[in-house]
Amino acid sequence: MRGFVMAALLLLAVYSGQAQDMSGTSTIERADFFSNTLNRIYQYNVYLPAGYAESEASFPVIYLLHGRGDTMDGWLEARTALDKLIAIGAVPPIIAVMPDMPSSERASYYVDSQYAGPLYRAELVETAFFTDLIPHIDATYRTLTNREGRLVGGYSMGGYGAMRYAMAHPQMFVGALVLSPAVYLPQPPTDSSTREFGAFGRGGQLFDEAIYESLNYPTLSDSLAESGLSLAMFIAVGDDEWKNENPEDYLHDLDIEAHLLFNHVARIPNVAAEFRVYDGGHDWTVWERGLREGLAFLGTFIASS
Repeated sequence: MRGFVMAALLLLAVYSGQAQDMSGTSTIERADFFSNTLNRIYQYNVYLPAGYAESEASFPVIYLLHGRGDTMDGWLEARTALDKLIAIGAVPPIIAVMPDMPSSERASYYVDSQYAGPLYRAELVETAFFTDLIPHIDATYRTLTNREGRLVGGYSMGGYGAMRYAMAHPQMFVGALVLSPAVYLPQPPTDSSTREFGAFGRGGQLFDEAIYESLNYPTLSDSLAESGLSLAMFIAVGDDEWKNENPEDYLHDLDIEAHLLFNHVARIPNVAAEFRVYDGGHDWTVWERGLREGLAFLGTFIASS
């Protein structure tokens, strides 16, 4: 762990000491490909840093997951923040992939659903992400293809997805940006979208408690620790997040749940975790601050070449 921290401090000194010399402006492209897992078109936006087209270098990449009910365009506002972070040298020039996930009425929680009922289109979202999307991105863009060059992030439902992907697949990511995460212990509140659209369902049942617990972070902790792989996680939440109206559900307010997540992962020996509470609610006011500060932290762990 000591070596992990020392390496991070060394990289921070490098990035903060010199801004990146990347001429031109960044671009955002809309793209798609056919996913064999989903048997349909998989859409995404991709942010390419200034100078990408003129360079022959390979770049680190961050996957940014949107929230419940949103689309891949929910992350478009990140462009300005990414431009500034790169310009001041807080992070190296980085590619950002913003996938679109319409499964389960846009409440997929980025997991492989076992729901087979007629109400919603439930899909193998997690399998498609790792089997189809990441290989496609690595084959299409000049990305660093090792875990040291790859991050995952998300807000709300996407914050759950980022947490899960980083903890369940530590061989794929060196860090995770987890903003206002829709994570709940031990079960989500009765009115949560986790229960409504089949993401955590089985057969004709929309929600299965055992499946939910099997995919959540307490279950992932031992395997992450046993992997021995160092993981950085930045968790942020707003102090004005929505408060559950049912007094019995107050412990499921996102500010409390986010703190419980931090408290848990910070005790895993190979995890370096940071936690912030910002003034604001479940919106871009909080997520922009989290993106800026979080990427500056995570940028000290990712490789730049």
